[in-house]
Amino acid sequence: MRRKRTPEPEPIPEAVIAEAIIEQARRAIEADRIKIPAKCTVCGGECAPTSTEGLCWVCRRLKLSAWRDNDSQMSVQE
Repeated sequence: MRRKRTPEPEPIPEAVIAEAIIEQARRAIEADRIKIPAKCTVCGGECAPTSTEGLCWVCRRLKLSAWRDNDSQMSVQE
């Protein structure tokens, strides 16, 4: 007489990443979502993330262009 095989219980998966690391990642993502972008000091638009002067990317670009134009005029006058 043959006996039926009893199925082996499925192995319990081991945690690959610690729960503390997962929780820290969740909090970091939530902090990024909540962060309200700063306002441009000139036009009031959304401030560029790399701007240290508090300017949006358009105003920052205009400022750099004005500096470049000013520098080129100074060299022509000399």
